[in-house]
Amino acid sequence: MKKFNIKVNGTAYEVEVEEVKGAAKAAAPKAAPAAPKAAPAPAAAPAPAKKAAVAAGAGETAVAAPMPGKVLKVVAGEGTAVKSGDTVIILEAMKMQNEIPAPCDGTVKAVNVSEGSTVAAGEAMVIIG
Repeated sequence: MKKFNIKVNGTAYEVEVEEVKGAAKAAAPKAAPAAPKAAPAPAAAPAPAKKAAVAAGAGETAVAAPMPGKVLKVVAGEGTAVKSGDTVIILEAMKMQNEIPAPCDGTVKAVNVSEGSTVAAGEAMVIIG
């Protein structure tokens, strides 16, 4: 065990660090510890252009996001025939993968989201007609 004194936001802490044998063999050679520098804020990546969301028309059903989250996978693309209960979207919310089912039988008319995009609760992700 090695003891170190570190300072975080002006508060001093004493920490003990245990070196794990064998894990550092592939690591770069050790350098003398340097004072930590404030990392520059990463530049925000430009958001991909969003196409206009399609609203459900007469006789169509919108599959709304039950909670805010991130779209991991669009399972049923436009033109795909689905049955009630089939998974159409896999949504990640609170570190859980949620399979969002089709509420009715039909054909996917529009997909308003893409993989990696975030959605708000109640947002229409897929339109089934």
